Amino acid sequence: MNFVEPVTLAARGVELVPLTLAHEAGLRAAAADGALWQLRVTSVPEPVQTRAYIETALAARQAGERFAFAVVDQASGTVLGSSSYHDILPAVRRVEIGYTWYAARCQRTHVNTTCKLLMLTHAFEALDCHVVGWRTDNFNFASQAAIERLGAKKDGVIRGHALRRDGTIRDTVMYSLRAGEWPEAKAQLRYLLDKPRH
Repeated sequence: MNFVEPVTLAARGVELVPLTLAHEAGLRAAAADGALWQLRVTSVPEPVQTRAYIETALAARQAGERFAFAVVDQASGTVLGSSSYHDILPAVRRVEIGYTWYAARCQRTHVNTTCKLLMLTHAFEALDCHVVGWRTDNFNFASQAAIERLGAKKDGVIRGHALRRDGTIRDTVMYSLRAGEWPEAKAQLRYLLDKPRH
């Protein structure tokens, strides 16, 4: 039995469902909204790599290392993007949240905040995690700001840590949120989602 078992999470018209090969066309269409694979600081698959991207995620799920979700609009069933639990460490009850991307039309909407609230609630309240982590490219300033808005603390920077798709070597910024910090972070996420939008 894996630490993260298949589950569907839903709120505010957004659903996180276990990623399968049936989501291939939907993921390809979501990535095409904004040609997201052209961004050098993200892990969005190029259209021809979408199936391999899903197969890699499914193999990592089988190994207990990653659990990928398709992010779906509940009303239409349209795939909006993807997010994962990864670097799953059952012995210390730690997961990271990453491999997160959304169609351009969903960016700066309630979608990401809703997904993070769902995934964090599941991690802390169902999986009983002690800590949830994030990692991002040192040049992905939008991602760093989004992670910090969640209430996560910056742990530090791992220099020369990973290859980007363009072959350059990135520094990785690490963040975490501990279980004791979750109630305040949860209240803030709910506040952000309940705020009137102008």
